[in-house]
Amino acid sequence: MMEEDRKKIGSSYDDIIDLPRHVSVRHPRMPLQDRAAQFSAFAALTGHEAAILETARLTDAFVELDEDRKMQIDGQLWLIRENLGQRPEITVTYFKPDEKKNGGTYVTVCGRVKKIDEYGRQILFTDGTALPVDHIFSIEGEMFRNMGGLEI
Repeated sequence: MMEEDRKKIGSSYDDIIDLPRHVSVRHPRMPLQDRAAQFSAFAALTGHEAAILETARLTDAFVELDEDRKMQIDGQLWLIRENLGQRPEITVTYFKPDEKKNGGTYVTVCGRVKKIDEYGRQILFTDGTALPVDHIFSIEGEMFRNMGGLEI
Protein backbone atom coordinates (compact mmCIF):
# COMPACT_ATOMS: atom_id res chain seq x y z
CA MET A 1 0.00 0.00 0.00
CA MET A 2 1.25 3.44 -0.88
CA GLU A 3 2.18 5.95 1.78
CA GLU A 4 -0.27 8.49 0.37
CA ASP A 5 -3.13 6.00 0.68
CA ARG A 6 -2.22 5.34 4.35
CA LYS A 7 -2.53 8.99 5.15
CA LYS A 8 -5.99 9.07 3.57
CA ILE A 9 -7.20 6.12 5.65
CA GLY A 10 -5.93 7.55 8.84
CA SER A 11 -3.90 6.19 11.70
CA SER A 12 -6.60 3.94 13.19
CA TYR A 13 -5.58 1.02 10.92
CA ASP A 14 -1.82 1.50 10.99
CA ASP A 15 -1.32 -1.49 13.26
CA ILE A 16 -3.07 -4.01 10.95
CA ILE A 17 -2.79 -2.54 7.46
CA ASP A 18 0.35 -4.47 6.49
CA LEU A 19 -0.54 -7.79 8.12
CA PRO A 20 -0.84 -10.79 5.78
CA ARG A 21 -4.32 -12.03 4.88
CA HIS A 22 -5.62 -14.80 7.16
CA VAL A 23 -5.91 -18.25 5.56
CA SER A 24 -8.03 -20.79 7.45
CA VAL A 25 -6.60 -24.21 8.12
CA ARG A 26 -10.05 -25.79 8.67
CA HIS A 27 -12.03 -24.27 5.82
CA PRO A 28 -10.61 -24.42 2.28
CA ARG A 29 -10.91 -21.35 0.16
CA MET A 30 -14.12 -21.17 -1.89
CA PRO A 31 -13.61 -21.39 -5.66
CA LEU A 32 -14.31 -18.15 -7.55
CA GLN A 33 -17.25 -19.69 -9.45
CA ASP A 34 -18.99 -20.64 -6.18
CA ARG A 35 -18.30 -17.22 -4.71
CA ALA A 36 -19.95 -15.60 -7.75
CA ALA A 37 -22.96 -17.93 -7.51
CA GLN A 38 -23.83 -16.75 -4.02
CA PHE A 39 -24.52 -13.29 -5.42
CA SER A 40 -26.63 -14.47 -8.38
CA ALA A 41 -30.35 -13.86 -8.50
CA PHE A 42 -32.50 -16.25 -6.47
CA ALA A 43 -36.08 -17.41 -7.02
CA ALA A 44 -37.88 -15.25 -4.50
CA LEU A 45 -41.22 -15.97 -6.14
CA THR A 46 -41.10 -19.75 -6.34
CA GLY A 47 -43.77 -21.01 -8.73
CA HIS A 48 -44.46 -17.56 -10.19
CA GLU A 49 -43.40 -18.53 -13.69
CA ALA A 50 -45.49 -21.73 -13.54
CA ALA A 51 -48.52 -19.70 -12.44
CA ILE A 52 -48.08 -17.32 -15.38
CA LEU A 53 -47.84 -20.22 -17.83
CA GLU A 54 -50.95 -21.84 -16.32
CA THR A 55 -52.91 -18.59 -16.66
CA ALA A 56 -51.86 -18.26 -20.29
CA ARG A 57 -52.90 -21.83 -21.13
CA LEU A 58 -56.10 -21.83 -23.18
CA THR A 59 -59.08 -24.11 -22.64
CA ASP A 60 -62.21 -24.76 -24.69
CA ALA A 61 -65.72 -24.04 -23.44
CA PHE A 62 -68.21 -26.86 -23.04
CA VAL A 63 -70.72 -26.84 -25.91
CA GLU A 64 -74.26 -27.56 -24.73
CA LEU A 65 -75.90 -29.86 -27.27
CA ASP A 66 -79.34 -29.12 -28.68
CA GLU A 67 -82.18 -31.62 -28.23
CA ASP A 68 -81.83 -33.07 -31.74
CA ARG A 69 -78.16 -33.85 -31.18
CA LYS A 70 -78.91 -35.39 -27.75
CA MET A 71 -81.57 -37.62 -29.33
CA GLN A 72 -79.12 -38.64 -32.05
CA ILE A 73 -76.46 -39.63 -29.48
CA ASP A 74 -79.09 -41.50 -27.43
CA GLY A 75 -80.03 -43.44 -30.58
CA GLN A 76 -76.40 -44.28 -31.24
CA LEU A 77 -75.93 -45.46 -27.64
CA TRP A 78 -79.03 -47.66 -27.98
CA LEU A 79 -77.63 -49.21 -31.17
CA ILE A 80 -74.27 -49.82 -29.50
CA ARG A 81 -76.04 -51.44 -26.52
CA GLU A 82 -77.98 -53.74 -28.87
CA ASN A 83 -74.72 -54.85 -30.53
CA LEU A 84 -72.42 -55.22 -27.50
CA GLY A 85 -71.83 -58.92 -28.31
CA GLN A 86 -69.99 -57.84 -31.46
CA ARG A 87 -67.76 -55.40 -29.51
CA PRO A 88 -68.43 -52.54 -31.95
CA GLU A 89 -65.54 -50.23 -32.76
CA ILE A 90 -66.44 -46.56 -32.39
CA THR A 91 -64.77 -43.18 -32.30
CA VAL A 92 -66.05 -40.84 -29.59
CA THR A 93 -65.31 -37.14 -29.27
CA TYR A 94 -66.05 -35.92 -25.75
CA PHE A 95 -65.40 -32.95 -23.50
CA LYS A 96 -62.74 -33.50 -20.84
CA PRO A 97 -62.99 -30.82 -18.12
CA ASP A 98 -59.73 -29.16 -17.06
CA GLU A 99 -58.64 -29.98 -13.51
CA LYS A 100 -57.12 -26.56 -12.81
CA LYS A 101 -59.33 -23.98 -14.50
CA ASN A 102 -62.69 -23.39 -16.16
CA GLY A 103 -63.22 -25.08 -19.48
CA GLY A 104 -61.44 -28.11 -20.84
CA THR A 105 -60.57 -29.77 -24.10
CA TYR A 106 -62.28 -31.98 -26.66
CA VAL A 107 -60.65 -35.39 -26.91
CA THR A 108 -61.24 -38.13 -29.48
CA VAL A 109 -60.96 -41.79 -28.44
CA CYS A 110 -61.24 -44.84 -30.65
CA GLY A 111 -61.83 -48.36 -29.38
CA ARG A 112 -64.08 -51.38 -28.99
CA VAL A 113 -67.02 -51.03 -26.62
CA LYS A 114 -67.22 -53.55 -23.80
CA LYS A 115 -70.20 -52.18 -21.90
CA ILE A 116 -72.44 -49.16 -21.43
CA ASP A 117 -72.79 -48.50 -17.71
CA GLU A 118 -76.30 -47.09 -17.27
CA TYR A 119 -75.87 -46.37 -13.57
CA GLY A 120 -72.44 -44.71 -13.85
CA ARG A 121 -73.40 -43.11 -17.18
CA GLN A 122 -70.21 -44.25 -18.90
CA ILE A 123 -69.09 -46.06 -22.02
CA LEU A 124 -66.53 -48.71 -21.06
CA PHE A 125 -64.02 -49.84 -23.69
CA THR A 126 -62.20 -53.17 -23.84
CA ASP A 127 -58.89 -51.42 -23.03
CA GLY A 128 -60.31 -50.10 -19.74
CA THR A 129 -61.05 -46.56 -20.92
CA ALA A 130 -64.24 -45.07 -19.44
CA LEU A 131 -65.93 -42.05 -21.03
CA PRO A 132 -68.73 -40.01 -19.45
CA VAL A 133 -71.93 -40.23 -21.52
CA ASP A 134 -72.96 -36.70 -20.47
CA HIS A 135 -69.86 -35.16 -22.09
CA ILE A 136 -70.13 -36.89 -25.48
CA PHE A 137 -70.02 -34.51 -28.44
CA SER A 138 -70.14 -37.09 -31.24
CA ILE A 139 -69.98 -40.82 -31.94
CA GLU A 140 -68.79 -42.28 -35.23
CA GLY A 141 -68.31 -45.83 -36.42
CA GLU A 142 -68.86 -48.28 -39.24
CA MET A 143 -72.09 -49.52 -37.61
CA PHE A 144 -73.70 -46.09 -38.17
CA ARG A 145 -72.84 -45.74 -41.88
CA ASN A 146 -76.20 -46.91 -43.24
CA MET A 147 -78.43 -46.10 -40.29
CA GLY A 148 -80.23 -43.05 -41.66
CA GLY A 149 -78.61 -40.03 -40.05
CA LEU A 150 -77.32 -41.54 -36.81
CA GLU A 151 -73.77 -40.49 -37.58
CA ILE A 152 -72.81 -36.85 -37.36
